[in-house]
Amino acid sequence: MRKYHIPIFIPHEGCPNDCIFCNQRKICGLTTSVTPAEAKKLIAEQLSYLPQKEREVEVAFFGGSFTGLPLKLQEAFYRVADGFRPRIDGIRLSTRPDYIDATTLALARQWGVTTIELGVQSAVDEVLIKNRRGHTFAQSVAAVQEIRKAGIGVGVQMMTGMYGSDKEKDLYTAQKVASLHPDCVRVYPVLVLKDTALADIYQQGEYQPQTLEDAIETAKEILQMFEKKQIPVIRLGLHIGEELRQEGAVLAGPFHPALGELVESRIRRDRLEETLTQMEELPKELVVQVPLGEVSKTIGHKRCNAIYLKEKYGVTLKIRA
Repeated sequence: MRKYHIPIFIPHEGCPNDCIFCNQRKICGLTTSVTPAEAKKLIAEQLSYLPQKEREVEVAFFGGSFTGLPLKLQEAFYRVADGFRPRIDGIRLSTRPDYIDATTLALARQWGVTTIELGVQSAVDEVLIKNRRGHTFAQSVAAVQEIRKAGIGVGVQMMTGMYGSDKEKDLYTAQKVASLHPDCVRVYPVLVLKDTALADIYQQGEYQPQTLEDAIETAKEILQMFEKKQIPVIRLGLHIGEELRQEGAVLAGPFHPALGELVESRIRRDRLEETLTQMEELPKELVVQVPLGEVSKTIGHKRCNAIYLKEKYGVTLKIRA
């Protein structure tokens, strides 16, 4: 059974904060918000593209803090999504930890919301303050507990490379997030986007963003941590849409359209390298048999693993599926 999300982006609506890294309109690729009527058209259009059998479909309200919208507007969006049942199987939304309360949860439960994703971002209050998040980690913990009590699934979104953070704090955040036992996680390395407060701090020389190598190594350890806990990581890195690809939109940071693939490839490279270092004599060829779905991750994005092993060890990597 393949799972699909129909994303409806509501950029910055319902969010009272202006976090220093945030430019939701660029992230979503939208300059105006979406109305319930427009959402209805988008859902109908995307449903027409999906397979009709052996699928699970959720309408996903992303981009802003959905539960911060006026209750009547929340209900209007819920009603639109609900009108597509049984062609959809549930509703997913993203919001802030401090915008979870009994009223919004009761409404979400009434309309069959299946998962609420919380923008936790960091478990370190000092980092949350520096990034003007407007909530504490204790509020994130409380929100997770309240969502669970309501019988709704919980997803957590965390960031790496935030202003005031470092690798140690990022790994600590991952450990604390794992201890909450969420149903899924998204990991977003920070990008410095044009027209944000973080861009000003960066240009003043007060913030050093992660390099791509830093982001890969940190995300690699985080991914392995969640895998050990059997917590699915459903996204590594922002979706790089047309808006972010425009020249000057991203000023700095680990900007790459296939960050998740790079991280997965790095994990497999480490395993290959460990195998080589345990050999008494290096072979001319390292022949590895993997499942068909693992071929691209093992050979690496643009053959990066094969190139690395050849340059460092003089070994040719050959994959058999």
